[in-house]
Amino acid sequence: MCRQSGIKPTENAGYKTSYIVSLMVFPQIAPAQSRQGKGLKSPGFSVIQFLENVVDEINLPTDQQAALIKLTMEGKAMNYPDR
Repeated sequence: MCRQSGIKPTENAGYKTSYIVSLMVFPQIAPAQSRQGKGLKSPGFSVIQFLENVVDEINLPTDQQAALIKLTMEGKAMNYPDR
C-alpha cells in the first residue's frame, strides 16, 4: 500500500512496523503540512476571483465538445466515419 500511494516508511524499511506506522499517521500529517505552508496551499481570494473570470471567459462546452473531452480524458480514440 505504501508503494502504491508513494508513502515512505517512517524509519528502517526492513521492518513492517515502519510501513504500518506510516500508513496510520499520514492522514493526520497531510493536513498539518498544508497548515504549515508545505506542499499544497489554499489559493488566495484574488486567485479564486481570477479563476472565476477564466471559467466565465471559457464558457461551457456543447454536448459534442463535452463528449470529445470525455473520450480524450479516458485515452480513447474514435475512428473517423467512412465517407
